[in-house]
Amino acid sequence: MAASRAFSLLALALSLLAVASTAFGHNITQILSDTPDYSSFNSYLSQTKLDDEINSRTTITVLVLNNAAMSSLAGKHPLSVVKNALSLLVLLDYYDPLKLHQLSKGTTLTTTLYQTTGHAPGNLGFVNVTDLKGGKVGFGSAAPGSKLDSSYTKSVKQIPYNISVLEINAPIIAPGILTAPSPSSGGLSNITGLLEKAGCKTFAGLLVSSGVLKTYVSTVEKGLTVFAPSDEAFKAKGVPDLTKLTQAEVVSLLEYHALAEYKPKGSLKTNKDAISTLATNGAGKYDLTTSTSGDEVILHTGVGPSRLADTVVDETPVVIFTVDNVLLPTELFGKSPSSAPAPEPEPVSAPTPSPAKSPSPLEAPTPAAASPPAPPVDEYSPEGAPSDSPTSSEDSNAKNAAFHVKAPPALLFTALVAATSFLL
Repeated sequence: MAASRAFSLLALALSLLAVASTAFGHNITQILSDTPDYSSFNSYLSQTKLDDEINSRTTITVLVLNNAAMSSLAGKHPLSVVKNALSLLVLLDYYDPLKLHQLSKGTTLTTTLYQTTGHAPGNLGFVNVTDLKGGKVGFGSAAPGSKLDSSYTKSVKQIPYNISVLEINAPIIAPGILTAPSPSSGGLSNITGLLEKAGCKTFAGLLVSSGVLKTYVSTVEKGLTVFAPSDEAFKAKGVPDLTKLTQAEVVSLLEYHALAEYKPKGSLKTNKDAISTLATNGAGKYDLTTSTSGDEVILHTGVGPSRLADTVVDETPVVIFTVDNVLLPTELFGKSPSSAPAPEPEPVSAPTPSPAKSPSPLEAPTPAAASPPAPPVDEYSPEGAPSDSPTSSEDSNAKNAAFHVKAPPALLFTALVAATSFLL
């Protein structure tokens, strides 16, 4: 009996730990901050926003470089090139030391974050992992003829099946990854050309005619994020007639579609605060909020939602997305009519009684039927939610929006104690 209880307690504890691991996720910056020898690698993860991308994913392995190994990349290449090189060190699968030495057939090709960027032709976004026996594991590019120039040195941290952090002794260099053009020398100088090619000709034309394109270009060096509505978005039902706006209002609307910072998809997925735009000033907030559903990101303006559709370009410090709706700020277009409070329910009138007959001496008088009271309005229903909250009816067109509930540590501890008391 005692053994059965002990086994039950162990199973319960493991289950709660699994829930805690899932609920709280991981933070790669905090994991690496405990080791000063990873300060350079950690700094570049933050600068390139790869930390947000890593934190937004599960079942992932990060191959870290100490400061000496990072010296071959740090300060010697544009930030966009360093980001690509570090993306190749983020494996989209979970590898702990035990798994490294139990590879089927002793070798495998695994997908990396670099493969998801669209910058990796062929299989250049894959990494070759090979058990070299004798406790050694080699890593190299999956490109034909590539050598295993990097080796596993030690384990840093594991949160089982969520994230594994392993140290390797050298970067994994795929052919051409260090010679990719930087934003200053590449095609980002022609933002309108990129937008037109992505099906955003209307938006590109407005940027040029209004002069806002110059504002965009002036922020490129410090960071720029653009949310470009497609041509179809401008034709959608409900889009206001932009010809009726003043020149100043058109400028504010276009500036509302950009951020003066580099915020790739991973950063938007982990964002929890209101985001300032180029239109933000002392006279108006002109901000955005975000929500996620799986891998999708949805932008909220207070008037209507818009989904991130595609990434046109992501080259640190510039990222351009297409969105499926024009972003309409409340400062120009007010709140969505559908987010207004629901009207008070009309009182239900009692039916007009028909003339009553005098009851016979054998009949008891029948009491008049009372009208049932009107049902109470639920103050926590969507109709009563703030218009700029993720639960407002603004999101009626974004049915895939979702949120994650995180259980506090105290709650998990209390549940464990209660369950233990019950079993004992």
